[in-house]
Amino acid sequence: MTQTRLLIVDDYVVVRKGIETVLGAEPSICVVGEAEDGEEAIWKAKSLKPDVILMDLVMPGVDGVAAIAEIKRCTPDVKIIVLTSFEDDVKIDAAMAAGADGYLLKDVGRHALAQAIRTVRQGDLPLAPHVARHLVRTAVKSKKATGHSPLTKREEEVLRLVARGLGNRAVAEALNIGEGTVKVHMANILHKLNVSSRTEAAVLALQTGLVPPKEKG
Repeated sequence: MTQTRLLIVDDYVVVRKGIETVLGAEPSICVVGEAEDGEEAIWKAKSLKPDVILMDLVMPGVDGVAAIAEIKRCTPDVKIIVLTSFEDDVKIDAAMAAGADGYLLKDVGRHALAQAIRTVRQGDLPLAPHVARHLVRTAVKSKKATGHSPLTKREEEVLRLVARGLGNRAVAEALNIGEGTVKVHMANILHKLNVSSRTEAAVLALQTGLVPPKEKG
């Protein structure tokens, strides 16, 4: 079984140890380190080379948003899931703009957290319900469903599945194509729709009727 290497970042040691204990029963996840602030997180992201980072936002010194931006600049392949107590829109926007790959609240259950850590590597975007609603509202306001380049039939098929919440691996299996091919299609879709994320692309698919109502969610 391939393990996901996890780095936990939080300024409270009891939180870090609690997360490590909770995930200890998950054989697919291996905690390779902890960090108590953003500066240490940046250093450990480079030295420990985790697959996924759980990142708190409000920490002394270098905060979570600044750490996300720097880690993504230096190690763009690492996936970063925000794990915080804060769900205000300003923090959500800042974290996602910095490059976060997910945004969860600290009251998330063990199974949901473990699932998020596993699937974020496949291209999924784990989001708390309020965060997802906020991003959808923002995308609808900022993007218009007109003037974009037409998609190929295959790109439409990929986008329909993405809008239903499937990650790259699940899309590849559903369409019997390679995961690398899915990534190429997604890059083309984002370019043609003039959007910067899977979430925005999925929202446009729903708003334009590309995904019929019965397929939503």
